[in-house]
Amino acid sequence: MTYNPNKHHRRSIRLKGYDYSRPGTYFVTLCVHERKCLFGDIIDEKICLNEYGEIVQTEWLKSSEIRKEIELDVYQIMPNHFHGIVMIQNNDRGDRPITPTGTFKMRPKSLSSLMAGFKSSVTTKINKLRDTPGKYVWQRDYYERIIRNEKELGRIKKYIIENPKKWGSDINNPDN
Repeated sequence: MTYNPNKHHRRSIRLKGYDYSRPGTYFVTLCVHERKCLFGDIIDEKICLNEYGEIVQTEWLKSSEIRKEIELDVYQIMPNHFHGIVMIQNNDRGDRPITPTGTFKMRPKSLSSLMAGFKSSVTTKINKLRDTPGKYVWQRDYYERIIRNEKELGRIKKYIIENPKKWGSDINNPDN
């Protein structure tokens, strides 16, 4: 596919003005580069992780050990994407740093810092295993949603848990 600046421009999908390091609950989705089925297969409506999927699971769970400001809730590894719920606890980091140009830097102990570290560690380990240094594993960005109440949290948890059962009709399924 040829780059077309009218179609392929990058714009933030983040909520403008929101501080993603503040305490809150977030729903995240990451997709594999080119939506390739890299992490395993859905068999009998359950994910059967391969060695790459096992890396994703290990690194996700390690995130809460490394980053004391986060707590992980339900998550689901799919053949070509990942869903998870993350809770950021009070991390007492003060005001967000601003660069001289007025743009924001990635703040430590923020959702973006967590996702960057997770994506990087998964990519490094998978590329080492398959001997493909520098190859993309993830798409460039990730999707996030701020979960605002218990009803929404329950709905999203159900969606994540039931995701493998709906793989046959999932838009991310390359067979569809």
